Amino acid sequence: MSFIETPIKGLIVFQPKVWEDDRGYFFESFNENSFKEAGINANFVQDNQSKSSFGVLRGLHYQVGEFAQAKLVRVLSGKVLDVAVDIRNDSPTYGQSYSIILSEENKTQLFVPRGFAHGFVVLSEEAVFYYKVDNFYSKESEGAVKWNDPKLKIDWQIADNEAVLSEKDGKAPAFGEHRNSLIDYNI
Repeated sequence: MSFIETPIKGLIVFQPKVWEDDRGYFFESFNENSFKEAGINANFVQDNQSKSSFGVLRGLHYQVGEFAQAKLVRVLSGKVLDVAVDIRNDSPTYGQSYSIILSEENKTQLFVPRGFAHGFVVLSEEAVFYYKVDNFYSKESEGAVKWNDPKLKIDWQIADNEAVLSEKDGKAPAFGEHRNSLIDYNI
């Protein structure tokens, strides 16, 4: 297992060791001991999965307060561009984003700690996206940031008119207007 630090503290790329032969492949997608040795102490309580078509963009979402969530994200089939934005007020990388291609081929995963807005866009015909979270969902604690806010300078690798959004994501506030004041993510 390989854990790779990103330029944003706490955001970690996980590349599993894959054993392949003529029967197929095997890999550990999660091992609590290995993750703890890498400094990831999340206690995952729920697994989520979504299936989406090309251009579907989900995000940028986060939860605050006692319902803030860390996520371990990966793609079971297809390919997505995964994006995390640092929204920790006291972070030296506040407002910076990190993007990575996650696919069934590369089997790469991204650990997104509490204090980040997160989203992805489907770049293949369709994709199945899977993630673990360390806290339960709370509608009252959810927030979002406008996916194409010019302050964030995110290259989503699709044209704006190809993005398929939920009504909620289409109305998300601009970066800086999202509700992140007085958030303690215990990082």
